[in-house]
Amino acid sequence: MSVIESNSIAFAPRISEAGVADYVALLKPRVMSLVVFTALVGFFLAPGSVHPVLAITSILCIAVGGGASGALNMWYEDDIDALMTRTANRPIPRGKVTRPEALTFGMTLAFFSVITLGILVNWLAGALLAFTIFFYVVVYTIWLKRSTAQNIVIGGAAGALPPVVAWAAATGSLAVEPLLLFAIIFFWTPPHFWALALFRNDDYARAGVPMLPVVAGADHTRLQILLYTVVLVAVAFAPWPLGYFDAIYGVTSLLLGGWMLVLAIRVYQRRTGSAALRATRNLFRFSILYLFALFSVLLLEVVARGVLRLVG
Repeated sequence: MSVIESNSIAFAPRISEAGVADYVALLKPRVMSLVVFTALVGFFLAPGSVHPVLAITSILCIAVGGGASGALNMWYEDDIDALMTRTANRPIPRGKVTRPEALTFGMTLAFFSVITLGILVNWLAGALLAFTIFFYVVVYTIWLKRSTAQNIVIGGAAGALPPVVAWAAATGSLAVEPLLLFAIIFFWTPPHFWALALFRNDDYARAGVPMLPVVAGADHTRLQILLYTVVLVAVAFAPWPLGYFDAIYGVTSLLLGGWMLVLAIRVYQRRTGSAALRATRNLFRFSILYLFALFSVLLLEVVARGVLRLVG
């Protein structure tokens, strides 16, 4: 083989091995589904009416922006993902998608989601979506995740913003209601992710991520989970007596919050063996149901009001 032929082989462009499923995985579909759902609730809670095309455009842009954040997160964290059992099967550690491909994919989605939302809907929503992506990728992923045990507390603001973006898309303004939704998700995030971190502690320690159980220990994490759950229950209940949400929401909030608190107490009390592991898993799983059920009730209240207006 000649020198020219060998150099041609050496510098031949890499043929991507990624399939559609790999790029979908970059979007973090489970996280995206939560983004879409909470954004839908924020959108439908907003007063007034929006043309169906603009409504679909708004939710689609928020979903794509959330997916872009996921792709950029995986681009930056490929070294961490490769070391953790939970994430080792993601597209970049498996060699299906390269880091440049993930970066290009994520940046393209981020750009077009923000520009489309800004031009077709309104620029307040577009600016908030851009800030959400920036906060998740730069503030949380690049800065906080590897530098502080409070990473998930501060970084949780990014995951709490979709209903605020959706409200802005529907109204062109902000109000108390979307900020209440933001507060609920914000205070929900620490107990949810710290429960995960407790039973994935070895993963985070091996990857060198300073999650709270790694830095402060499991017992301190259990105390923080309990304290944040108490605050969450109070914050989630407050919109009813304040007159922003209806009684059905208030009662549901009390029932769900009560059980969430019971599970947090069990996590605090059960510190060793299979009982401790089971308690943390139960809290983690229920926390997902908690948020989904709470926001579902709000969505049902909106639908019920619409039906009553039509009947009346």
